[in-house]
Amino acid sequence: MAGGRLEKLVVRAYSTPDHAESSLVGTFTAYVNPSELTLAWEMEYDSGQGSGTTGARMDFSKVKPGELQLAFFLDGTGANGVKIDVQEQVDAFTTLTGYNGDIHRPNYLLVAWGTIQVKRCVLKSASVAYKLFKPDGTPLRATISATFVDAVEDQTRVALAQDSSPDLTHVRVLRAGQTLAGLCHEIYGDATLGVKVARVNGLDGLRRLPAGTRLRFPPLDR
Repeated sequence: MAGGRLEKLVVRAYSTPDHAESSLVGTFTAYVNPSELTLAWEMEYDSGQGSGTTGARMDFSKVKPGELQLAFFLDGTGANGVKIDVQEQVDAFTTLTGYNGDIHRPNYLLVAWGTIQVKRCVLKSASVAYKLFKPDGTPLRATISATFVDAVEDQTRVALAQDSSPDLTHVRVLRAGQTLAGLCHEIYGDATLGVKVARVNGLDGLRRLPAGTRLRFPPLDR
């Protein structure tokens, strides 16, 4: 509850990876909020073991995309005062999260609920379990179990990762008061590399740069 108001879990679908409002395809709102939500993530390592050793060296490789697992419960009996068409809701979910012929791939999704960080993701897998039927076979209750996997476009992913290792290429936008030498000290631990970075960015020396200047800091030999 937020200020006494019930917040429903919402899945929003977009046709572009930047989730621009102009590319909004549609929205699916949970009929009943899930009772359990699982966030999972995994680190990937390259294991190497030297001859005659008893343990393996685990060299970090990458962080694999995280997963969000949850279940949507649908009730068409009207037991809670709201009667819905269960199959219609199942179809709405599968259409929204599934393959989009206009972009030749599944839609890009945002999953949001309460204070949980908004997930930029795509649907990895889903299954529907029908629980109750009318005599004619019309479903009255169903549960959609879904797994979403992180799908963040490169610019946002780099910003979120905030990698600061000097063996990675960094792109920074100069803020007021920052200098090229200061950023070189921050990234490489060596302010004197400013001349090399200026050359990489096509700049004529270490002149004062205006705020908003976009700079690339590649791995450099000292």
